[in-house]
Amino acid sequence: MGGPHPRSPRLEGGAEPSFLPPSSSVRTALGRCVPPSMQGNTKKMGVMTDVHRRFLQLLMTHGVLEECDIKRLQKHCYKVHDCNATIEKLEDFINNINSVLESLYIEIKKGVTEDDGRPIYALVNLATTSISKMASDFAENELDLFRKAKEGEFTLHGRAILEMDQYIRETYPDAVKVCNICRGLLIQGQSCETCGIRMHLPCVAKYFQASSEPHCPHCNDYWPHEVPEVFNPEKERETGLSRSNKRSSRSRQH
Repeated sequence: MGGPHPRSPRLEGGAEPSFLPPSSSVRTALGRCVPPSMQGNTKKMGVMTDVHRRFLQLLMTHGVLEECDIKRLQKHCYKVHDCNATIEKLEDFINNINSVLESLYIEIKKGVTEDDGRPIYALVNLATTSISKMASDFAENELDLFRKAKEGEFTLHGRAILEMDQYIRETYPDAVKVCNICRGLLIQGQSCETCGIRMHLPCVAKYFQASSEPHCPHCNDYWPHEVPEVFNPEKERETGLSRSNKRSSRSRQH
């Protein structure tokens, strides 16, 4: 279930995928067309511009994207439909889309990966009714894997955790584990050997980042595990540029 990280979207050049016409209910929810003067930045909640629609369609094709890719995707959509508009704050931009999707019980949701704390965004189904399950990507035998994941046999991809959070909490209440820091659903992490509380690895990293001798936030006993590093997007970007420069240097030498 813990698949590889998704590929970044093709934002420059190349053909974009075509999309099937939306159902009548989706067309109603997405609202009417907006004049070009309003395409870039609308403050009215519940109004979808072509910028928002393209962003939503491309996110649907990828399923889940890291924060850096989401920001790049947003810029791409503005460039295509209204390059002169001021790019709206990402949080407000997504909240506007979510206000339209609310009646469909779907949402663009933000989370973090459990292993290293990378921010991710995914379009997820919020409803757990029998009707909503008909539109789920998961078959009955696949849903059984969530029970095994809660028992420690498997881990889950970030999107699966985001989408199935409510389902797992309601279906397996006795087996649910939550992080003592963020109170989010916990599949993998660290636990205190004295009181048994659990924490996500990214939460461990942030909570103990300034502690020379980490102690459990609940019972104050010594935390016996290795404290991971806090995810730093700037550091990773610099590392990526350094690797890219090294590859370019080697290619020139040959």
